Amino acid sequence: MKRIVLITGATSGIGKASAKIFAKNGYDLIITGRREKRLLDQKKKLESKYGVKVLPLNFDVRKRKEVKRCLESIPTKWKNIDLLLNNAGLAKGFSSIDQGNIDDWETMINTNVLGLLYVSKIVSKIMIKNKKGHIINICSTAGHEVYPNGNVYCASKHAVDAITKSMRLDFYKHGLRVSQVSPGHVEQTEFAMVRFGGDEKKASIYDDFVPLSSKDVAKTVYFIASQPSHVNIQDVLMMGTQQANSIFIDRRGRTKN
Repeated sequence: MKRIVLITGATSGIGKASAKIFAKNGYDLIITGRREKRLLDQKKKLESKYGVKVLPLNFDVRKRKEVKRCLESIPTKWKNIDLLLNNAGLAKGFSSIDQGNIDDWETMINTNVLGLLYVSKIVSKIMIKNKKGHIINICSTAGHEVYPNGNVYCASKHAVDAITKSMRLDFYKHGLRVSQVSPGHVEQTEFAMVRFGGDEKKASIYDDFVPLSSKDVAKTVYFIASQPSHVNIQDVLMMGTQQANSIFIDRRGRTKN
């Protein structure tokens, strides 16, 4: 029986890269996202290239009723979920609290915190019933430290860190593993463009150093997931070599890989 991974926010960045590496390694996939055409294109490509089955679910993790309707209607044969990758997340805005946009705050909290909870509540029930499962949350270095103008985004990722730890206490007696990956700057994603509202100039934050790539993070996610069932890698904090923490970055140029 093939293993099944459910990935939220699978249409770009870390989610898309993760879908590819899991498909390459023989997993069937449930991929979710807000952009239906991208989901359908992804399904076609992954099934054609890797010979796996892909179930696309088009919903917004911020909308509780959509999440409930889509996840609770998963066909029975797809409910043997081995892994949930809570990847959907974003940053919007980059300003001090007094200058912050409240709509941006709500978008981040509703996506990064409530969306993760909505999905996890339903999928964890399935896993507990199946007596197996692994939940991996995509956190951030922002979940371990704060930085200027990062306020609400950092708060949302600190919440992910706390939720991950709490999940572990809730689920270990059911035999479920709970892990997270906390990356620093990552390119090959839409993170910067979303944070800066589509302003390409402001979003060009990787021109003078080499950050992680979405593939780097996806490989780490897969490494965690591929450990023996008695091994739970609880957290991986990862950054590019030129990044020491959220603030200290060697911006003297992109080094050769």
